[in-house]
Amino acid sequence: MNSWFECKVSYEKLTEGGSPKKITESYLVDALSFTEAEERIIREMQPFVSIGELNVSNIKRAKIAELFPDPSELADRYFRCKVLFVTLDEKSGVEKKAPATMIVKAATLPDAVKKLSTEMDKTLATYEIASVADTTIMDVFPYEAK
Repeated sequence: MNSWFECKVSYEKLTEGGSPKKITESYLVDALSFTEAEERIIREMQPFVSIGELNVSNIKRAKIAELFPDPSELADRYFRCKVLFVTLDEKSGVEKKAPATMIVKAATLPDAVKKLSTEMDKTLATYEIASVADTTIMDVFPYEAK
């Protein structure tokens, strides 16, 4: 089971005009702790910082059940999807819905919904897609064994 952290970093970037501009971006990091998440995001982002310093402004735990990457270069956005798993309580006969958050990498919103549906149809669970929304996540850094 992955443990995801959403990290916000700020640094100065040169604009097309050559002047520095401070930007803040969000990234998703697979780590075991807040300390490891901070160390990993600094290591991943350091090569992209040419002027000034890299500042990790926020790290928060992200409860993500599944991540559906897409190797296509057209897929450059990340969408946060809320899926409701539908179960039937055998004692009371009442239908229950358990929410789960998933991240889908896709080019457009309809493409994200299609990819999510395709991946979810591979499971045996009954589900409903409650919402799909664009995120500010720039990239995802999964865990890689050394």
